[in-house]
Amino acid sequence: MNVKVNDTVLVITGKYKGKQGKVLATEPKAGKVRVEGVNIQHKHEKARRANETSKIVTEEGPIDVSNVMVVCPSCGKATRVHHAVVDGKKLRVCGCGAVLDKAFVKKSKAKAAEEVKAPAKRTRKRSAKAAATEAPVESTPAVTDEE
Repeated sequence: MNVKVNDTVLVITGKYKGKQGKVLATEPKAGKVRVEGVNIQHKHEKARRANETSKIVTEEGPIDVSNVMVVCPSCGKATRVHHAVVDGKKLRVCGCGAVLDKAFVKKSKAKAAEEVKAPAKRTRKRSAKAAATEAPVESTPAVTDEE
């Protein structure tokens, strides 16, 4: 599956054609995805205890993954997902060349920010042991009145 959780997708067929939403869950074995605001299903729940009330619960139902296309965050168009190897990792890429994997983009920005920063000056802190060997302190025995 080329669709992951938290991707923005566009529904290309069916009752909800043209609607965009965020992927809430994926079911790779079944080839289904749950998209926010798409394929709304109503479920009637009966009160099981005395203090509960009956209610109608709405939730997103699964739709086939072939009915959605990933929307590129940089160009804003629905695109077929391409794959490319960047820094030794296989990533999902848009046709315009933008990387679709948000986690990789965040990590690469953090690495770039670290490279831009000037390296901090390294200063050695003297450890207590080293300081003690350089300046020995003579210990005097405690003087008591009994002696």
